[in-house]
Amino acid sequence: MTDPLVDGTRAVDLVAVLTARGETVATAESLTAGLLTATIAGVPGASNVLRGGLVVYATDLKATLAGVDPTRLAADGPVAASTARALAEGARARCGADWGVGLTGVAGPDMQDGHPVGTVFLSISGASGSAVRELGLTGDRWQIRKSAVSAAVSGLLDRVQETSAG
Repeated sequence: MTDPLVDGTRAVDLVAVLTARGETVATAESLTAGLLTATIAGVPGASNVLRGGLVVYATDLKATLAGVDPTRLAADGPVAASTARALAEGARARCGADWGVGLTGVAGPDMQDGHPVGTVFLSISGASGSAVRELGLTGDRWQIRKSAVSAAVSGLLDRVQETSAG
């Protein structure tokens, strides 16, 4: 039996590409609460590339564990592009990884800080800098969280492959 979290994602390809390149990844996750890290870990051989993950569901932990600037966090809020960027950069730095991925957003059932359910910010940080993408996802809590993980895996894989092509 394959890991059910891996199904429907490009995690197998991600682990293969990172392994071939000798590169590593770390995560800082809010709304997904470790699902991204668990999805990557579900691939045989993930221990070659997965450095670790920070679950920063509570807002204060985004600052204390992931290194998000508390002043910026207070100004922009936990669901913001700047927060996702800082999460990705914090995961990368604190775990000593080549790549960092940050996820924050609203899985529902209610709006949060004026953001509708399905608002997700995904950031990927690497040697060439950090990029943030806002996602508008639909479905129930599980579907939104699973879609955020799938987008993060695909986004990281695409970014890694772009850096090898360039």
